[in-house]
Amino acid sequence: MHFPIRTLLPALGAALLLASCQGNTSTSDTATTGQPAEAAPTDTASVPTPNDGITPALLAQHIKVLASDEFEGRRPFTKGEEKATAYLAAEFKKLGLKPGPGGSYFQPVPLVEIAGTPDSTATIAGKGKSLTLKYRTDYMFLTEREKPTVEIKSSPLVFAGYGVTAPEYKWDDYAGLDVKGKTVVVLINDPGNAGNDTTMFKGKEMTYYGRWMYKYEEAARHGATGLLIIHDTKPAAYPWTVVQSSNGGAKLHPTTPDHGASKVALEGWMTLDAAKRMFEAAGQNYDALYAAANKPGFKGQDLGLNLTTTLHNKITYKTSKNVVAVLPGTTRPQEYIIYSAHWDHLGIGPAVKGDSIYNGALDNASGCAGLLAIATAFQQAKEKPQRSVVFLAVTGEEQGLLGSAYYAEHPLYPVKNTVADINMDELLAFGPMRDLTITGYGQSELDNYARTAAKEQNRYVIPYQHPETGSFYRSDHFSFAKVGIPALYASGAFESRLHGKAFAEKEREDFEANNYHQPSDQYNPKWDLRGAAQDARLMFRIGQQLASETTFPQWKPSSEFRAVRLKSRPQ
Repeated sequence: MHFPIRTLLPALGAALLLASCQGNTSTSDTATTGQPAEAAPTDTASVPTPNDGITPALLAQHIKVLASDEFEGRRPFTKGEEKATAYLAAEFKKLGLKPGPGGSYFQPVPLVEIAGTPDSTATIAGKGKSLTLKYRTDYMFLTEREKPTVEIKSSPLVFAGYGVTAPEYKWDDYAGLDVKGKTVVVLINDPGNAGNDTTMFKGKEMTYYGRWMYKYEEAARHGATGLLIIHDTKPAAYPWTVVQSSNGGAKLHPTTPDHGASKVALEGWMTLDAAKRMFEAAGQNYDALYAAANKPGFKGQDLGLNLTTTLHNKITYKTSKNVVAVLPGTTRPQEYIIYSAHWDHLGIGPAVKGDSIYNGALDNASGCAGLLAIATAFQQAKEKPQRSVVFLAVTGEEQGLLGSAYYAEHPLYPVKNTVADINMDELLAFGPMRDLTITGYGQSELDNYARTAAKEQNRYVIPYQHPETGSFYRSDHFSFAKVGIPALYASGAFESRLHGKAFAEKEREDFEANNYHQPSDQYNPKWDLRGAAQDARLMFRIGQQLASETTFPQWKPSSEFRAVRLKSRPQ
């Protein structure tokens, strides 16, 4: 879930970068203040469970299978992919759902796998000093260049603040810097994250400029050889272990005509401790540079140091698969509602406490279980949907939203006829919830559908409470939003119905700190999946409502995705 995203789609282009300040906003101040978007229900009584087939037991059944050791962590290009995609296709077929266009439950997704092995050490030298950094301990390096060997030899290091060029914010960290052939060092997140000035960018709410894939792309646009991001856990919202697990070993990338030549040769991360040692060797102070980088008018500078390292790569071209199934609509079958979830996880990796299988039970066997449960509910419903309902389990989310991005670029069903995407990523396992947290609250009219469905469950709607993490850009709904399809990503997250807010916060933080992208994210029979079933049922009710209408939900006027939608569906 969440971590990597690689590229912007041409359909959105500069609009996303230049208008990102408008995204994730609300018609009121509540989306940015962190206060509830509406008053919470005053009573705490549970709502009777409808007999729709969506049960904790059904979710547990599918999670247990998909997250079993037999599926080897469901990494693309492995036996785990074959088992996972075959299981999902078979379950969709068992439910009576039709295959996608061409009579197949699979959409081929061509990818390139680059198994990179960086040198065990990297050298930073200059000003009469030499600093040796250790792989995994101090840095994680990778490349998208499709070459057996990528050598970075005495590449000058340049500090460029946050690595952001944002004309609408009157901000340019590259102003006056010549970075051609050099390696740029930047801070994580964006200039608003320090919180000293809430008018800077979007304050603590991360913009797209804060995402690491933007930083790599911007460095490439300026002709840099490489880009190193200084990892700091708080503004990153994930620990160094996540950087290690997400960037080590073989990585998947979209195939490109130039074989990655337009990318920076070196994409890397370094720990905050290593960065401080590097700045000290340059005769600089990290804290002073950090403070300067957070003020308007910051000027980047050469550090007087050079980086030398080599990456040794094994290149493999293969095809992964999205899994697709459809329940044809009764009266308007040429209009589509998509339910999405990613089936992939990290596969087999470095052992942690003796376990090397990264099972991905919550991330995201739970979302796939949600797809199957919702499909079950649609099939059991007396009234069949008037619009077609598409169930899409995508590949490569953990590698950068690759499967959903490929679908968005090569849609099986016309974008202009696609009503909405409803995405599920991590259905949590700590019981029924009172809140429905919408990531990207204020973006589209889908908020209204979510609010109606939440009220049926005696729940209230709030925006995501930690917008500084940039979560709107970190799951598959973003791929659909980029091509203009209204997308909803919501779940119970912040208030347990039984135990309150502090309990929910503790459970969520414990998962992110100890289990996210770790082998310990595995099925637990003691889980309380009533909240997961609650969320799946809510998504089912939203889909039912959308399927019964003739109108299309719209992006809000403040959303950067509105312009893209209007090109395919003029109002």
